[in-house]
Amino acid sequence: MDTEALGPTDRLIAERACERLITEFVHKLDLGEPGEVAELFTEDGLWEWAEGDRRIQGRDALRSYFGGRPADRLSRRICTNVLVTLTSAATATATTYFTTYRVDGHTGGFVPPRAPTQVGHYEDAFLKVDGRWLLSSRSLFLAFAGPTERLEATDKP
Repeated sequence: MDTEALGPTDRLIAERACERLITEFVHKLDLGEPGEVAELFTEDGLWEWAEGDRRIQGRDALRSYFGGRPADRLSRRICTNVLVTLTSAATATATTYFTTYRVDGHTGGFVPPRAPTQVGHYEDAFLKVDGRWLLSSRSLFLAFAGPTERLEATDKP
């Protein structure tokens, strides 16, 4: 189906559903249960990080991968410049810029400001399955990156 056949309301609803998935992904990683991001993907969904050849496919593998992040990791991702493009009534793509702030060893309280750990963009593909939009793939591309810092007792306020 050509996207021209979609009315403006249907187009907006589809674009908004995809934008919401982008936001839910980072909320689950930063503020929720990281393993739950797997539920935002199709059954055979793919997450890949082109640099370093990380490629995780399928909900069970995604759940294990994201659920295995360190329990003492504090992170916040800021996503901007979200551009969703509907490619059919049931498929879409998106590009989203992101900045990640991240430290390990967090035991509570705020962390003094520091530079971001990563700056890059996501390239996503979406598929509408049984009336629900899901990620079919997410690829991560970094423009700037550094190691995740470990907090020491002297880093805490």
